[in-house]
Amino acid sequence: MSEASIHLERKGDVSVVTLDRPKRRNAFNEEMWLLLEQVISKLKADLPRVVLLTGTGEKAFCAGFDVNPDNPQVENLINAVQNHDRGPIAGLLRRIRNAIDRLVSLPVPIIAALNGNAYGGGAELAVRCDLRVMDPDAVISFSEVRLGLMPDWGGGVALTRMLGAAKAADLILTARRVRAEEAYGLGLVNRISHRGKVLDESITLAENIAKNGPRAVRFALEVIRKVTGMPLHEALELETERAAELIACGECYHGISAFLSKKEPEFPEPE
Repeated sequence: MSEASIHLERKGDVSVVTLDRPKRRNAFNEEMWLLLEQVISKLKADLPRVVLLTGTGEKAFCAGFDVNPDNPQVENLINAVQNHDRGPIAGLLRRIRNAIDRLVSLPVPIIAALNGNAYGGGAELAVRCDLRVMDPDAVISFSEVRLGLMPDWGGGVALTRMLGAAKAADLILTARRVRAEEAYGLGLVNRISHRGKVLDESITLAENIAKNGPRAVRFALEVIRKVTGMPLHEALELETERAAELIACGECYHGISAFLSKKEPEFPEPE
């Protein structure tokens, strides 16, 4: 019986994706990547308003890449290293990154609920999400350099864009453990939950987002994701274009009518 599982549960307008491989601290092997790709396909086919990503248990959100020799990907990497063959290594890294790209490019907010420690690729997975909620006992560590590796799930780039080069260099080059209070102070996480309540509080956050205009959230999120590093005039023009498209689609009719009637808005699903 397989020890790897990724659960997908729909809670109203929110879909919860749970990494469930606690014996390996929810680390990814070949089977986990296949399962993640299947979950992404299901999400795309029935898109929620918000996606929440978390892990099983209280010890780990995700420990990143499973370096256990039983993982076939490790054996393939060892063979490639012994043969000084960069091609298979680059191919595997692109496949991993492409899977994460597909997840975080879904046109809805992705929230990482850090129920436990996020190490290496797990930390990268967290920073590639749009928002992060962290249990007060959890730790984040970009630990790759301790193994003679470097971030390769897109997290190094995401962290640098998020915090700037100097802070990213501090976290990546030292591989140090960052606890919740410091993570919040750095802007690495958005909120610290009450102890043991990260999933509940992340769902509340997701539901607060989901009750807003779904097109408005998607369009605003698109601008937020794209404008980092974009020239100012291009960023402003993108915002104007998306805002005009949003108003033209008429979603604001529901929001403004509800506001004037002093009622809660009920927004239809995007077509």
